[in-house]
Amino acid sequence: MAATATPSTQIATPKPCISASCKTSRSRIACFGSETKGTSWTKLRSSSLISATQSLSKSYDCKPFKSERHVVKAMSGASDKQPLPGLPIDLRGKRAFIAGVADDNGYGWAIAKSLAAAGAEILVGTWVPALNIFETSLRRGKFDESRVLPDGSLMEITKVYPLDAVYDSPEDVPEDVKANKRYSGSTKWTVKEVAETVKQDFGTIDILVHSLANGPEVSKPLLETSRNGYLAAISASSYSFVSLLKHFLPVMNPGGATISLTYIASEKIIPGYGGGMSSAKAALESDTKVLAFEAGRKHNIRVNTISAGPLRSRAAKAIGFIDMMIDYSLENAPLQKELTADEVGNAAAFLASPLASAITGAVVYVDNGLNAMGVGVDSPVFKDLDIPKAQKS
Repeated sequence: MAATATPSTQIATPKPCISASCKTSRSRIACFGSETKGTSWTKLRSSSLISATQSLSKSYDCKPFKSERHVVKAMSGASDKQPLPGLPIDLRGKRAFIAGVADDNGYGWAIAKSLAAAGAEILVGTWVPALNIFETSLRRGKFDESRVLPDGSLMEITKVYPLDAVYDSPEDVPEDVKANKRYSGSTKWTVKEVAETVKQDFGTIDILVHSLANGPEVSKPLLETSRNGYLAAISASSYSFVSLLKHFLPVMNPGGATISLTYIASEKIIPGYGGGMSSAKAALESDTKVLAFEAGRKHNIRVNTISAGPLRSRAAKAIGFIDMMIDYSLENAPLQKELTADEVGNAAAFLASPLASAITGAVVYVDNGLNAMGVGVDSPVFKDLDIPKAQKS
């Protein structure tokens, strides 16, 4: 996944936008609520920076409903300097780069939405083979429903970059990959090139999110995993974060934050999560601590990772037992409810904000508390115990 993108379409307001730095801005702060109403029109800018002449307008009217989850709510403000009430998550004036967004139903997308709801400008890096489909879906409005923020406006993606985080620089790319049709038409997509292009386009960023992983042999038990499969999982799922941070640190403003995504298999046995992926997540968590020290001392950058619970994303479905894990969590976690991507997005927005200015080197569990359990209480062994159950609303 990585640098300047291929020709694509930009959805803009009637006034054309020529340069990469030309953008509309909206003042937002994030607070918590469940009632939203409003209309908005927005733009999506991809690497080609081609302006459309027609604006898109869509109306959304959401009735209040009962929900067990927290929702980030974006509120319009009269001025970026206006004092904010309460204790909001305020990321106005901040710019975020989210690596690993290729559709609208994963944690990367949810994190982008929460950061946008808090006022941050959003840049994304999309895996090169998925770039065309992703940009086409954005341009044709297929993601518009998913782009709706709690205030009714649409999440703005300022620019989409092709990115393959397995390769640090052009010299690392094998000839067969260069010749692959899925990479044709895209340029500057290695980690180094993307960081350089972002610097050229925007100067600096404040937030870096690593939301990508890949284990080609994830369905194999560890004892059946090949050396190549194991190393591929480590490369794509953990070292890619080291590489991203290494190349983006010179582009990040002091006081910025980086966030990655991990999983409980790093420390507990999860049968079926194989191919070296559990090792890759363990490496990612260990690296988080070391990088927090190095990036904190040298650049005043915070480094944290979120250990997220199971989600029915397209990527998770590839593992093959995600429904089983969700059912297990529902039966055994302290909070008996299905985890939503928004809840992980909200946690990321907090970690990226000044409210978390003293938090670094941490593994933050967002899994309904499943990590705290020592046994599965749905086991027949505990049938005679009075195990409390969540009340159905």
